[in-house]
Amino acid sequence: MAFLVLAGLILLPLSEIAVFIWVGGAIGVLPTILLTVATAIAGTAMLRHQGLSLVRRMQAELDAGRVPGAEMLHGVLLVTGSILLLLPGFITDTVGLLLLIPPLRSLLVRRMASRATIIAAKRSGTRGPTVVDLDAQDWHREDTTPSKDSTSSSRPALGSPWQKPDDRNN
Repeated sequence: MAFLVLAGLILLPLSEIAVFIWVGGAIGVLPTILLTVATAIAGTAMLRHQGLSLVRRMQAELDAGRVPGAEMLHGVLLVTGSILLLLPGFITDTVGLLLLIPPLRSLLVRRMASRATIIAAKRSGTRGPTVVDLDAQDWHREDTTPSKDSTSSSRPALGSPWQKPDDRNN
């Protein structure tokens, strides 16, 4: 993994320089510089517009009592796209602009969510949620807080404070 990060840190700037030289040779130096500045300004404007819309959607989800998980992923992708647009270079600008397109961002959010679900299922060793069904009549809560005059031996030594009624006498 460290090798991939190192390779990216070396190859991305070299690629950006190569594209700058190629674009500068095709349209000239001044238009290339102006195009780079224009993409940074456009990225900032798009972040402001879409960021406010995203904050409103997150607030609506919270008001409805739901966790705004998808909206949070959209926010991460928006910020990433905006940072990429602020960096000078045509490759980073292209990726940044793609991340600011809502349908493409929605596709990425769905893929990220499904990938996270698959990874979580593999780590837990299950394919779905685990359900524990406890009948309230079968269980009660033992008071585990010691009183001032009681000793620590009157409390259960280990385990859960939830015990079956027939376990109380043991």
